Amino acid sequence: MLLDADDSQLVLVDYQVRLMPVIFENELVIANAVRLARMAQVLQVPVWGTEQNPEKLGANVPGVQAAIEAAGGRTLSKMHFSAMAEGLGDWLRPPVRKPTQGGNARSLPKHLQKAAAEPEEGRSTIVIAGCEAHVCLMQTALDLLEEEFEVWVVTDACSSRSERNRDAAFDRLAGNGAELVTTEMVAFEWLGSAEHPAFKEIQGLIK
Repeated sequence: MLLDADDSQLVLVDYQVRLMPVIFENELVIANAVRLARMAQVLQVPVWGTEQNPEKLGANVPGVQAAIEAAGGRTLSKMHFSAMAEGLGDWLRPPVRKPTQGGNARSLPKHLQKAAAEPEEGRSTIVIAGCEAHVCLMQTALDLLEEEFEVWVVTDACSSRSERNRDAAFDRLAGNGAELVTTEMVAFEWLGSAEHPAFKEIQGLIK
């Protein structure tokens, strides 16, 4: 199973000015968050951001916030650790769910069978990254899984104050069905081919 840019949305969680200085590998994490947002902009993947209690933790760092806005994204201010509890789900397009048919589906008229086989419109894949990995990122991702989204966690764009907490979050997310990927994995899977018109531009962003 590979990522598909046409079925993806990007969520960037809490890269805030008063939080990031104490985050493990913060410079790398911020750089990869910006890369993800710029790649999403090029490939027309919707981008969303969040900020936890911004009155105390501040806004997202300028580079991340500028990249979200350049991609046409919006940023959700929240107090709950899970952004889903604050309405992020209302911003995301509804997930595509596999069609379900009853046991008598074959006895239906053909036009009804066709309608039943068509999935709902929407983007079902959430590519997510952020801080802290073991709190707001993890809780948001677990709630997205509960809402039947496919969740792909970009590990090199996530962190916590400690490496141990970050890694514990990754273990728990993988155990609950999230896919763990890196920024370069996302880039090349969204592209799919070296013949993609945006190949050179995306390659330039990750070099």
